[in-house]
Amino acid sequence: MTEGPLARIRIDDVAREAGVSKAAVSFAFNSPGRLSEETAARIRSVATTLGYRPHPVARMLTAGSTATIGILSPQALGQVFANPFFSLFAEGVATVTEERGFGLLFISPLHGSLERAIARATVDGIVALGVDEQHPEVEAIRRVGLPMVLVDAPAWPEHGSVEVDDEGGARGAARHLVSLGHRDLLIISIEPATHMSDVSSENVVNRRLRGYRAVLDEAGIALGPERIVVAPATFEGGEAVFLRAWEDGLRPTGVLSMSDAAAAGVLQAARHLGIRVPEQLSVVGFDDLPLTRFTDPPLTTVHQPVRRKGEEAARILLEALAPRAGRPGDHRILETRLVVRRSTAPLADHRSEEVVAND
Repeated sequence: MTEGPLARIRIDDVAREAGVSKAAVSFAFNSPGRLSEETAARIRSVATTLGYRPHPVARMLTAGSTATIGILSPQALGQVFANPFFSLFAEGVATVTEERGFGLLFISPLHGSLERAIARATVDGIVALGVDEQHPEVEAIRRVGLPMVLVDAPAWPEHGSVEVDDEGGARGAARHLVSLGHRDLLIISIEPATHMSDVSSENVVNRRLRGYRAVLDEAGIALGPERIVVAPATFEGGEAVFLRAWEDGLRPTGVLSMSDAAAAGVLQAARHLGIRVPEQLSVVGFDDLPLTRFTDPPLTTVHQPVRRKGEEAARILLEALAPRAGRPGDHRILETRLVVRRSTAPLADHRSEEVVAND
């Protein structure tokens, strides 16, 4: 056995102690079916006693798999984890991967380059969140040859995808405020707001914007560019962008936020400005994160099954990794619904014809 206090136990040491070949030790960890249960268990017991750990890269090369999938985001991890949506989504992915014996790796830009991070990621497949067909990173994943599931992006024949009815959810939110008599509105978009000038582009921001616009156009409500502001999907982002809009002279009576976290920030900004919610300002979020039940007042929002979205993405990817040659990717669209709480109310002297139930 190799001497020294910091010496690494090697496969030779385990083989010698167990009285087997090095190949048998390798089989015990990577292909236990090639040995009797008794022999494989005895080898692993000896390895544990000696403190032997198989080298992860060697195991990967032997097994032809990393037993790990990646969650890819175009934003830095600090920004990602500041968004409570991502934490809930990742929880859904992790629930399924752990059940199947897979690990999870978060992939974010490396030294400013997401392509570099993808090239270095040792994963079997990728769940790509917030990356549409116009992102160069998608081509980088294709070059690497990894199976991929796109989340909140249009379906592609060769890749799986999971999305929600963003446009329908946005229509429900806008219809709710219009029915309450609100016509002076502010829309808070979320970063990254890609392709904002091309509302035909299929990404989350533009799908929701189309939904808002459809209802407002039908109601004859003009929506100038100054009424669409962009913020990070965080509490701080929503607070800052509303304060800035107020300083710029905008006086909305209703806010449509594409993010619950940003909407919660609007509630804080309103308190700072002495604006009463919902008496003077109605606010609607999007996502129905757990925090919406505990804001002051509880937030009216569009429910989307965030955790289930993560679970479905992981299932599709793991199914694609199974040995089924030529199997096309699955494409799933999940439903949204309006959840009315206490952050919205009719304008003074306005009688709403909408019948809603507080939850």
